[in-house]
Formats: sequence, structure tokens, C-alpha cells
Amino acid sequence: MGNILFICGSLNQTTQMHAIARTMMKEHDCYFTPYYGDGIVDLSAKMGWLNFTVLGGRHKRETMEYLSRHALNLDLRGEARPYDLVVTCSDLIIQNNIRGKRVILVQEGITEPEGIMYHLVKWLKLPRYLANTSTNGLSNDYDIFCVASEGYAELFVRKGVWEEKIAVTGIPNFDNMKISQNNNFPFRGYVLAVTSPLRETFRYDDRKAFIRKCNAIAAKKNLIFKLHPLENAQRAIREIHENAPGAVVFAHGDINQMIANAEVVITQQSTCTFVAIGLEKEVHTNLNIEELKRLMPVQNDGASAEYIANICEHTIRTPAEVLRAKRRQTQPRLKREPVDAY
Repeated sequence: MGNILFICGSLNQTTQMHAIARTMMKEHDCYFTPYYGDGIVDLSAKMGWLNFTVLGGRHKRETMEYLSRHALNLDLRGEARPYDLVVTCSDLIIQNNIRGKRVILVQEGITEPEGIMYHLVKWLKLPRYLANTSTNGLSNDYDIFCVASEGYAELFVRKGVWEEKIAVTGIPNFDNMKISQNNNFPFRGYVLAVTSPLRETFRYDDRKAFIRKCNAIAAKKNLIFKLHPLENAQRAIREIHENAPGAVVFAHGDINQMIANAEVVITQQSTCTFVAIGLEKEVHTNLNIEELKRLMPVQNDGASAEYIANICEHTIRTPAEVLRAKRRQTQPRLKREPVDAY
């Protein structure tokens, strides 16, 4: 029996953390917290300046509502007790109070392309969060990084993640895409356009051009837009109504079910593109489709949470001095162990 802290983030990350914890609750005391930072990051979040990130705004609000609705144990910032293991959704920030502890990192979904900020962060050793998810895994300040696929394992190793720390487990929410085909979403046979919060994260987005592109692809088919949770919904809805007056807009809802019922899916930069490709939809995206097929999350009929939980159990049982010795290594020396070894 041990104490395990699950650090949540977006609603997607939170449900992934819950899925892993669900398999461990009989043997361990599991606690949850929204994502948090330290120092200037924490102060900025409290001032509301980071509401466009998982540190505040809709993401934090939805996480708190989810934890309350499922009656999960809450320990804000993990400050109420000592922990034998921390399971986190992101290492863009390694919080001060989890340093030196046993840490499992879980990939959430698609990673951002390696743009100029990615290279500046690596060259100048700037904070990783400035490059968003393109720098996931690069802290190497964890014991195991559970990733979506062999394709992603190769990508992370190329970026600088130690190969010995990677376990290909698949990731909850994206390891059983076919299950979304059985749903009650009321529309079928439409073109689905999925937006990304590029403007909210200080990147260029010609939204009017994107909407015109969606109109052209849809032609005479019904057009539905699903907004990203981080988006300024009021602005996005106004723009869609002005440029695609017949379109239906959803700010909430199960995107996987919407994809399952669509004929055509249009995305900008979104993890749900994996779902569209996996369900063999006609896909239009800013991303490289062939690269996405290589990175496609393992489809294991929903077993990823259990695989990750097994790795958590193995890590809890590993003596702390062994883990510390591995952390002190300056370069990887061991090959990745297969998941079933745990």
C-alpha cells in the first residue's frame, strides 16, 4: 500500500490519469491535483494570465468539476502528504515538490511540430513550456515515459529522450478508437471541422481562410465545427457564423463520437486527427498524414491504462537508490524493456 499522486491537466489528461488510477485503487491510496507550477509560473496562474493553459481557465475548472463528480481524493499541489509515486501528464514543468521522487510520465496525445521555439528552447536552454508539447519528455527528470507507439518512441529518442526510460504502452483515450463508433451523437454523414487554439497560444492562424477551406470541402454536405476547449469560443462562433452561416458549432461534446459519425474530417493541429485516420475517414489536415500513420497510437482494445499501472507498480517496488543511480547517468546505457516484463 502506498500513496500515489496523479497530476492532471486538460480534461483529456485528467481522464487518462483516472483510467490509470482506477486499476490501482484497491492496492494504493490515489490522490489527484490539477496541474500546477512554482514561483513566477504559479503567480502568473493565480493572476489569471495563464488561463489559456492547463494551469487555469477552462482546463482547471473542468478538471476540478471532473474530480468532484467522480468523488476522487483531492490534494491540491500534492502538499498534504508524502508520496511513494507521482504520475504526471506533462514534464514541461517539473514541480519542486516532486523532484527526487519516483515519477512516471504519460504522453497525452499528439505533439506540436518542431518549430522555431522548439529549437530556441533547446539551443538556449529556455523553459520547455515555451515550446509547448514539442518538448514533451525532454526533462528526462522521471523514471519511465509511457508513450503511444513505437513511432513516438523513435521520435522522442531522436529529440533526446533516453531510450532506456521509454515504454511503449499505448495511451488511454486513444487505444481503442473503434469503440467510439457505438454512440448516440444525433448527426451523421457530415463534414467535421476541428479547430485548434493557435491564436490562444500565440501562433498564427488565418481563421477566415480555414473556414473558407472547410466550406469548399463540404460543398453541399452539412458542415459541423467542433471548437478546441482552449479557444475563445465567443470569437470563434462569431467568425463561423459570419463565414459559414449554415454550419453547426459545438464548443463541448465527445469529439471521438463526432469523428466516428462524420464522412470527412478537417483538422488543424489536433490529436483527434489520429482518430480520424484510425477510423479511415477522409482527412484534411495541416499535419503530415504519412507521419501520423507512423506515429499512430497502439490499438490494444483499451489495455493501456493497465499496462501503465503495471509499470507504476514495478517502479514503486524498485529501491529508491536504484532509481537515483539511473537518474545520475549522463547517457542511456540500457535498451527499452518490453512492457510485459513488468
